[in-house]
Amino acid sequence: MSRLKVLGLTGMLAALLSSNAFAEEFAARLGRVPVDTRTQGSVTGLGHATAELDGDRLVIAGEFAGLLGPATIANLHIGAAVGVRGPVVDSLSVTGGSEGELRGSVRLSAAEVAALRSGRLYIQLHSESAPEGNLWGWLFSK
Repeated sequence: MSRLKVLGLTGMLAALLSSNAFAEEFAARLGRVPVDTRTQGSVTGLGHATAELDGDRLVIAGEFAGLLGPATIANLHIGAAVGVRGPVVDSLSVTGGSEGELRGSVRLSAAEVAALRSGRLYIQLHSESAPEGNLWGWLFSK
């Protein structure tokens, strides 16, 4: 193989490795957090989110609508198991009011990457009408 072809193939390989060609994709449906008689009237809405894992960097983007009050915060959490609440990993930014977007870029530890791949990372959105949590959804591989 000529030296020019080797250089060309090396350049193409480097470009592929530096792009998101090997990023893992995840998605979440954001639904109402569990409610009780005290919170059932204030927890409303729906949403969705996607996430890309490239190495240890997770980039999240999502949308929500139908909240009774403006969104206040959103966080990425890690649960002990799928469907089990857990502590905050990092915060996400929220724009809009009762409908809007959430975004974030989070650097994950090896344990958090493993938790993501096993479905234990989830997004939780809070609002003025539901300050203890309004919507949540677990990130699963697409």
